[in-house]
Amino acid sequence: MQTQLSPQYQGTPDGQTAEAILRNCVHCGFCTATCPTYQLLGDELDGPRGRIYLMKQVLEGTPPTRKTQLHLDRCLTCRNCETTCPSGVQYGHLLDIGRKLVDEQVPRPNGEKALRWVLKEGLPSPLFAPAMALGQLTRRLLPHALKNKVPTKQDAGMWPTRQHSRQVLLLAGCVQPAMSPNINSATARVLDAAGIQTIIAPKAGCCGAVKFHLNDHEGGMAEMRANIDAWWPYIEGAGGQPGVEGIVMNASGCGATVKDYGHILRNDPAYAAKAQRVSALTQDISEWLPELSQTLRPHVKARASKIAWHPPCSLQHGQQLKGDVEKYMVELGFNLKITGCEPHLCCGSAGTYSVLNPDIAYQLRDRKLGHLNATFDGGQPDQIVSANIGCITHLQSGTATPVRHWVEVLDEALQA
Repeated sequence: MQTQLSPQYQGTPDGQTAEAILRNCVHCGFCTATCPTYQLLGDELDGPRGRIYLMKQVLEGTPPTRKTQLHLDRCLTCRNCETTCPSGVQYGHLLDIGRKLVDEQVPRPNGEKALRWVLKEGLPSPLFAPAMALGQLTRRLLPHALKNKVPTKQDAGMWPTRQHSRQVLLLAGCVQPAMSPNINSATARVLDAAGIQTIIAPKAGCCGAVKFHLNDHEGGMAEMRANIDAWWPYIEGAGGQPGVEGIVMNASGCGATVKDYGHILRNDPAYAAKAQRVSALTQDISEWLPELSQTLRPHVKARASKIAWHPPCSLQHGQQLKGDVEKYMVELGFNLKITGCEPHLCCGSAGTYSVLNPDIAYQLRDRKLGHLNATFDGGQPDQIVSANIGCITHLQSGTATPVRHWVEVLDEALQA
């Protein structure tokens, strides 16, 4: 796509990146067919191709409007379009730039501005955990919309205490320890059963995605740098001891972001090389399944319950990881299946999207649950599993069927 950047963007890092991405787009429209918001709304400007044209106009000097902002806001950033695109257009990176440039020129209503501030400052805050605990304590009294965001209190179980020569880092995350603490401890127990010790660096916090995707790029990058600093001693090793084997992610949204540190911090002379190394070391816990399935198979006591698998967008599109969970969980003896209808489409969670765009988010949730409930012939699944805390919480708000992380199911079978 031919692009003539406005002088104010020529030669800037954002301008150069955006221009390179735009030039790869051939306007074929394949992306539109797999865009969740286009399927629901039927508006070209609510699909990737239309949004690309909006961002191209801004980069070429056309002043954006509130309408431009709304169309970009309605994107889920599911990156399904990247999986579909035959030209390799990095739409997610372009959207980050486009949203930032539009927000710099189009003021938001005060209420919207306040909500976005609460989300970007509140979710990564140390105050989130006590606020969630209070919400769980008073959950029955909460209004329905707020109750959807507050899962019932969960027991984290025991953290393994054995020492192993093989070690990995685990990002605890900002909301997961308060909302579903068992996911982290289950991950540690599964790895411990395979002879791998899990370490959480005390000073590592939010992956940076919340602030970055709410257009606070500087705040998000500050959190990314803080994580790199917290992890670096473990990566380098000390006292002649080797560094950790990798950085394990059990929230696929965080994993997609940390794997992108190298790109996001590429222009930071102090952190570019370290960010590249961190991204290279980062793996979703599902990427360990080929090894784990071999080691743990004799110890797994799988049950016959029917398990429907929902692959998050951040796993299948953001990280381009497909097939491992269903393949290896079946090999381990689980009756796990992926839905045959629209498994590629977003469930509507998408980070803070379900708070900022609840109408679209709940339509997508109910559509997804309908497909998940039809995964098995002759009845609904006994449980639904996913790989991202946002998807798990969002789907659980619309069903009585338990929704869990697949690693919790594997851990439970090992404990049995």
